[in-house]
Amino acid sequence: MTAQRLRIGLVGAGWVSRHHLLGWQAQARRAQVVAIADPSRESRVARVEAFGIERNFPDLRTMLDTVPLDALDICAPRETHVELVTLAAERGLPVLCQKPLAPVLAEAEALVRAVDGRVKLMVHENWRFRPYYRQARRWIEEGRIGKVRQARMDLLSSGMIADADGARPALVRQPFFAGLDRLLVMEILIHHIDTLRYLLGPLTLAASAIGRSTAELRGEDSALLMLRSADGTAILAGNLAAYGHGPVLTDRAEFLGDAGAITLRDGVLALAGAQPESIAYDLVEAYQTAYDDAIGHFLDGLETGAPFETGPADNLETLRLVEAVYAAARP
Repeated sequence: MTAQRLRIGLVGAGWVSRHHLLGWQAQARRAQVVAIADPSRESRVARVEAFGIERNFPDLRTMLDTVPLDALDICAPRETHVELVTLAAERGLPVLCQKPLAPVLAEAEALVRAVDGRVKLMVHENWRFRPYYRQARRWIEEGRIGKVRQARMDLLSSGMIADADGARPALVRQPFFAGLDRLLVMEILIHHIDTLRYLLGPLTLAASAIGRSTAELRGEDSALLMLRSADGTAILAGNLAAYGHGPVLTDRAEFLGDAGAITLRDGVLALAGAQPESIAYDLVEAYQTAYDDAIGHFLDGLETGAPFETGPADNLETLRLVEAVYAAARP
């Protein structure tokens, strides 16, 4: 059985790599992470010891020259994605790459053109794989709420508000946030934009505004977007310095149709209409499930040859909306 499993190389040993590795463990029947690369010896050794990875390397090129691999999972910083995906494409390795493909749209478009037809590439955009959004999609497709005329998604957190010790919980959890020029929209709300596209279909940006209230940050910590779909409008609001909210990022959503409504509050997905229904989710479990299922979808695509749900062309549509937000903010 071991010989039949795909040999996976992981690039990046930072915070998010733990969830990737747990996701690969959930797919252990089909694949195994056999090597990890990261410039930080301390970080990669910690992952090696925690997950029993056989080999570790300071960089991807050395790993590719040393270990036979069947596919690559990239969860390194976004500034490295173009170089890493290009290296994988040179070896003909299928790639699962964390979002975004590149820090700016033009670089992502150039990368997609460069690797098109040379390698199977999936963007690891896992938010839409959260079980409550998959269920919401099923209800919408079944016509349970009719056409969605209005939608709203909120991401409100106090993570950038200093606690009693002067620490900002969001920066304690993910210190790299402080140095990002493009923070809330590119790093976090990109997930929600993609999820709204998944649920509502093609979107256009009607209006947007971004702001920064935290001096320790280079990028924005608040944003408000109005998006248009074929059947209605959607509002996406985010704020990382919202008093009265917890430090952990938690989604709230509402989809108002002409025959019913779907709401998401505190892990409870509720359907109102002719056949009301509600489902409660464990938010911690749902968070990891999204990684597990995104990785499972990648493996399904490799096995069947079917297109990836979050392939390059689809993800570029999300990035175009993100880029439009930043373009609108320029003086």
